[in-house]
Amino acid sequence: MSGVFLVGHGGFEKLEYRHDIPVPKPGPGEVLIRVAAAGVNNTDINTRIGWYSKGVTSGTESGGTQGFVSAQDADASWSGVPMSFPRVQGADCCGRIVSVGDDVNPERIGERVIVRNMLRSYVDYRPFECWTFGSECDGAFAQYAKAPSRETYKVECDWSDVELASIPCAYSTAEALLHRADVRKGEHVIITGASGGVGSAAIQLAKRRGAFVSAVAGRDKAKQLLALGADQVLTRGESILGTLDKNSVDAAIDVAAGPGFRELLDVLKKGGRYAVAGAIAGPIVELDVRSLYLKDLTFFGCTFQDDVIFENLVSYIERGEIRPLVVKTYPLQDIVEAQMDFLSKKATGKLVLVIPQ
Repeated sequence: MSGVFLVGHGGFEKLEYRHDIPVPKPGPGEVLIRVAAAGVNNTDINTRIGWYSKGVTSGTESGGTQGFVSAQDADASWSGVPMSFPRVQGADCCGRIVSVGDDVNPERIGERVIVRNMLRSYVDYRPFECWTFGSECDGAFAQYAKAPSRETYKVECDWSDVELASIPCAYSTAEALLHRADVRKGEHVIITGASGGVGSAAIQLAKRRGAFVSAVAGRDKAKQLLALGADQVLTRGESILGTLDKNSVDAAIDVAAGPGFRELLDVLKKGGRYAVAGAIAGPIVELDVRSLYLKDLTFFGCTFQDDVIFENLVSYIERGEIRPLVVKTYPLQDIVEAQMDFLSKKATGKLVLVIPQ
């Protein structure tokens, strides 16, 4: 089959579009999916460049093209376990089931599905353990992919394959952040990286919960984010204290970290909640521990996802409560162009790869 092999940590040269990749065979409890589309995500790029290694202390963009010399293969995956190469990446998958393994109802063949990107089947559903689709196992950057049947969800809606493929990673990350921070109706939420896939998803999902949303993004993205549902847009790189008062925000939903971290704690109310699932602006931050304990703040690191997260997303889709924002598509063989555009941060919303049929 045709697909993209990641052959090691590093620059774009580590991505090889090939036509001789073996078609995977579903084992017991698994399904084989004819992939139609796959989204582009930070996690795929971060894995390629080795950004998760503790030897890297800067944001993704500085190594997005060529990788990081300081990255160590031993801890360069999100899980801290060395990667196996070659690997078919791709955390987002939309397609149709074409065959099933033992113990799977053959009536599932033909279903249009999406795959939960944080897989628990392969770790026996142990708490706070999971595999990422496209990291610890092969993912969606190929014509076929296999996945656990119980983590492969049929979705009935009028969305296109491309729209469905934009959901798994970004929207589950955003929903998990809001879920862990327990965002409720009437609360004030600040969302960083708001023009990206996770950030734009978080805007929609926070508004679905009835929250007031302050979105942080580039000045040129304001109109689009307001149309998406944000109540106000704060310009990235400028002090948020110029717009928000200290102790005025109930929850911070952060995927940026970096230099803006300190002010997020300043604007949180006493008893406020800070939830983080990314550090695109830089993983090393300055924390005055007094802000943490004197304001009785609660911090949530959000990688693991409870089962209800993905189940809820499917229900939101089928009830028409959310709608993805896909801004551009690419044929799979143009994955380098897609990742370059992703790293440029010029687009608002999701970039999606279309898989050859």
